[in-house]
Amino acid sequence: MYKQDHQVAISRIAGNKLLNGYQLARLHTFEAAARLGSFALAADELALSPSAVSHRISALEEDLGFKLFQRFHRKVALTAEGQRVFWVLTSSLEFINQEILEIRHQELSGTLTVYSRPSIAQCWLVPRLADFSHLHPQIELNIMTGNENINLHGYGIDLTLYFDDKTPARLAIHPLMDEYMVPVCSPEYAERHGLLGNPANLAHCRLLHDRQAWGHDSDGDEWSSWAEQSGVSLAACRASMGFDRSDLAIIAAMNHAGIAMGRQNLVSQRLARRELVAPFPDMAVRCAQRYYIATLPNCQNPKAQAFIDWARQQARERVPVL
Repeated sequence: MYKQDHQVAISRIAGNKLLNGYQLARLHTFEAAARLGSFALAADELALSPSAVSHRISALEEDLGFKLFQRFHRKVALTAEGQRVFWVLTSSLEFINQEILEIRHQELSGTLTVYSRPSIAQCWLVPRLADFSHLHPQIELNIMTGNENINLHGYGIDLTLYFDDKTPARLAIHPLMDEYMVPVCSPEYAERHGLLGNPANLAHCRLLHDRQAWGHDSDGDEWSSWAEQSGVSLAACRASMGFDRSDLAIIAAMNHAGIAMGRQNLVSQRLARRELVAPFPDMAVRCAQRYYIATLPNCQNPKAQAFIDWARQQARERVPVL
């Protein structure tokens, strides 16, 4: 009973609209047979039997109400009506293919809003943005920074760049890169305090640290983590200075305020320019935290995907471990 009702419904649609999605397979078969001029050749191309091709075309002719082919003993030929349908069908396919090509090759355009932790934005992301703009000149980037975990639902932010060992729930996570950390200071500060190769002299130094290195309550965790993995005691260290951004601690270190915990990806260029030195270069430790990009789950944003792909390519250009 259901099958009969279904067929009646299809017949009514066919009567009202002439063509519908149900007949697309038949049109595909018709196009192949008309283009090749043979039911047998169409059957080979479509991996069907010749009788199945003949059946599909007969059913299409019945739905349309006119003949598409003249049948002869050893060949078939399009009727005048069949030629008209074939011309329209071919023209439509060419139009669709052209649209697909234009979609494939069109430049991505529009606004893309990125929310990032401040330090990675200033020291790693922003210096590389000229490259992204060169690749995607029609994308208008909007960079925002902060230490808060942003709700991506309804805030107009397309993706976030975080540094943490915890990942937000109900978001798609795209890993970016690992991080290493090691103490850094100005060359003058290292010389003044006899730090080169002598971590015991940290007891006489001011420790600069990011109180929100990987959360609002990180406080001195980055120094504690490094000391634990390096086997260094900080019990005698009394002087400290805290910041809410790693890059601020680094700027303070460059200006001789103390010794900061440097993240490899954030300080490598300053080390190369000798604005900073790593007094204990063999004591770099791997962070438990990682950089990652977060988006809404099942994100279908080509601009966001282009940014993620680009950022990952940039991250693969690894900085040597200190």
